[in-house]
Amino acid sequence: MRGGARSRRGRETLIYDPPALPETAEIRVCEVTQFGEPDVLQVRPRPRPRPPAGELLVTVEAANVNPSDLAARSGAIRRRLPDLRPPFAPGWDLAGTVSEVPEEHGEFAVGDPVVGMIPWMHLGGRVGAYAEAVVVDPAWLAPRPPDFDALAACTIPLNALTARQALDLLGAELGASVLITGASGAVGGFATQLAARDGLRVLAVASDGDEDWVAGLGAAEVLPRDTVLPSVGPVDFVIDAVPLGEQAVAAVRDGGAAVLTRRLGDVAEGRDVRVETPLVQSDQAMLAELTRRAADGELRTRVAEAVELAQAAEAHRLVERGGLRGKVVLRT
Repeated sequence: MRGGARSRRGRETLIYDPPALPETAEIRVCEVTQFGEPDVLQVRPRPRPRPPAGELLVTVEAANVNPSDLAARSGAIRRRLPDLRPPFAPGWDLAGTVSEVPEEHGEFAVGDPVVGMIPWMHLGGRVGAYAEAVVVDPAWLAPRPPDFDALAACTIPLNALTARQALDLLGAELGASVLITGASGAVGGFATQLAARDGLRVLAVASDGDEDWVAGLGAAEVLPRDTVLPSVGPVDFVIDAVPLGEQAVAAVRDGGAAVLTRRLGDVAEGRDVRVETPLVQSDQAMLAELTRRAADGELRTRVAEAVELAQAAEAHRLVERGGLRGKVVLRT
């Protein structure tokens, strides 16, 4: 890394110049060797992958560490992927450079900077971003503006797509009220910004000491973390990014709707409230637009720590410990 932190038109990031991937027979891949604590993450050599026709090889410069990666490592994710077995590489989000194109491709060429979201759940964990290089479907990728740093860019795909798709699922009309939990985090932070720019009245729950950051994302009202949510509103909609479940949904008016980022059972029993728990979907055009807006500083993101791939176990410990202002990312 060089230069430390910088701020560019509202984007807080780190500057990182990755080394080029040498033309070697092997690459490093960080794998879950067995389900358990962070130390089960081990970097191992693997044959350099060769993309088949219709796919691309991307040199990974940075990979985002998401809560879903921790669930995969611990084995908690087996509730949804019962057939998942180690070894496997975690990781949905990447930023990097196209390094091999086996046949002419209209969208991407060697040397193109990209961001991407691997649909890790849909693939059953067969492909993960915790690696020096990965073979991907080009439909998972979007162009990355050359001056958009990889460390910040890799925080966009899963989190911003989840936020955008949650808002679209609500179908809120201009001026509607939406309560967003976890607004200090990535999904909640993007949801706050996007909802405000959609013309919604946002009530956002911030972590202690993070109220100014959340206010700067466009929230009409910033609520402290210990707010008794059933006493808020009633609001038209909720995006529960923590998620808190029943207590967040209790703030929704009858006839309203809530989107939760994780299944928590029947959280609106006996009420006329639509509850959705969608799994994020790949959407190349949407990802390209969100990435462009983030690169232009219209959408803000934060990187709290950048950790070497070989120290992925420490990255997971940092996320588990909590209290960070921003994401933890891996750099290759």
